[in-house]
Amino acid sequence: MSAEENFKSLGLELPPAPTPMGVYIPFLIAGKHCYVSGHGPVLPDKKMITGRVGAGMSMEDGKLAARQVGLTILATLRSHLGSLDKIQRVIKVLGMVNADPSFEKHPYVINGCSELFAQVWGKENGIGVRSAVGMGSLPDNIPVEIEAMFELA
Repeated sequence: MSAEENFKSLGLELPPAPTPMGVYIPFLIAGKHCYVSGHGPVLPDKKMITGRVGAGMSMEDGKLAARQVGLTILATLRSHLGSLDKIQRVIKVLGMVNADPSFEKHPYVINGCSELFAQVWGKENGIGVRSAVGMGSLPDNIPVEIEAMFELA
C-alpha cells in the first residue's frame, strides 16, 4: 500500500499545518531531500498540547504528544507536497523532550512519532536514524518538539 493508503487505514485526523512562529521556514526541499523544521504537538483545533514529561505529564502522555507531533509533521508534508506518497523514506528524526531533570526515557517518548512514521511508510522506509534528547524547556511549554529529514520519491 502507498503512504496515503497506509495513513487512511489508521483512521487518524491531521491537524492544520502550523505557520512559523519565528524567523524560519517550516519546510525546505534541497535536491532529493526534504527538511522539516521543529514541530510541536498541534491538535485539530489548532491548540497545542502543553506540559513537562515527568513533572505532571506521564511518559505515556508524552508518547501520545510525540505521535501528535508526527501528525503535525505529516500535515506540513501534505500541505507542501500534496501527498505523502512523494516521500520515499524517513532519513532522520531529532526528538526533543521537555522533561524533568530526573526523567530518563526520552527514546520511549519519541517512539510515538517514530512508530507513526513506520506505520505510514513501512518499517523499511519509515524508520531512519534518530536522536532523542531531553531539554530544560521548550517553546510555550510544549512537551515534545521534533524535526525531520526525508528523501523525496
